[in-house]
Amino acid sequence: MPQRTRKPLADLHNHLGASVRPSILWSIAHRQGIKLPTKSYWEFEEMITMRGKERNRNLGEMHERFFRWTELIQSSPEAIEESVKAVIDGAYRRGNIVLHELRFNPMKRNRGGERDLDNIIMSAVWGMDKALLEYPQVKAGLILIMDRGFPPEQNMIIVDKAIKYAGRGIVGVDMAGPNHPKFSMRAHLPHFRKAKAAGLGVTVHTGEERQLDEMRFVVDEVRPDRIGHGVQCIHDRALMRRVADAGITLEICPTSNLRNSVQKDVAALKRTFKALLAHDVPFALCTDGPEMYQTHLHQEQEFLIERGILTPAQVERARKRAFEASFV
Repeated sequence: MPQRTRKPLADLHNHLGASVRPSILWSIAHRQGIKLPTKSYWEFEEMITMRGKERNRNLGEMHERFFRWTELIQSSPEAIEESVKAVIDGAYRRGNIVLHELRFNPMKRNRGGERDLDNIIMSAVWGMDKALLEYPQVKAGLILIMDRGFPPEQNMIIVDKAIKYAGRGIVGVDMAGPNHPKFSMRAHLPHFRKAKAAGLGVTVHTGEERQLDEMRFVVDEVRPDRIGHGVQCIHDRALMRRVADAGITLEICPTSNLRNSVQKDVAALKRTFKALLAHDVPFALCTDGPEMYQTHLHQEQEFLIERGILTPAQVERARKRAFEASFV
């Protein structure tokens, strides 16, 4: 089916480091003189994408294998501008994504402080603006990510930058990254409260792997608008009720959850959706990183319907929820 005849979609959970076409990253790397571990384009493509039955053992492995290269390549004003534009206009042309929220950590794009952080953020905004100028049918916004591996003081700088550029296209903040022994969600309560007070949307990666206690805290204390993944909540009925009562939307990324062993198999994925539906937990379907996981949002929908995980009506409900839950 031609993309233009498909229903318009909103993708709320999309990482810049996992969403740029390998061919574009390859060209950016060579223009910037970045030494890659291979001189073969096809080996490079295999290095930053997942195909067939390939899986990561956990999220830490995914970050080490993939993001360290994509983030390095995107670490310049020119590179991030081109990357953001390519993701937004490419998603519209290929998947009729008319509402796009793209997230990234600007401190993982400034070479450890070598590059000016404001320049990195504004370059991302310029890339988004150029895409929207070419495709006025699209609406988009950028989410700045804090990291579990950063100390609270460093993450507060990211919140302050998000507030500073809220009028220029930054629409929210997020917390992401693999579990870290020194990380404290409680220590970041002021960060989320400050972002909320400034009118920014708040989403938090939690409940993705072995984070039930953290997710309970996030739901009860942080009170975000949305939660990235959150699928572990199905193991706590009371928590699912609290998520539903609070109207928090879960950003569910089916292929990503399978690729990163968050879901053991399709049967586990089916049990997850069954539980969420039974407890009226609102959710939107997202891609997480369409290029890394070799998927797109229509493909995610079709996969769930074909495997009998969701009905067409349930997929349509999730599609509408994505538009309702957007920060844009």
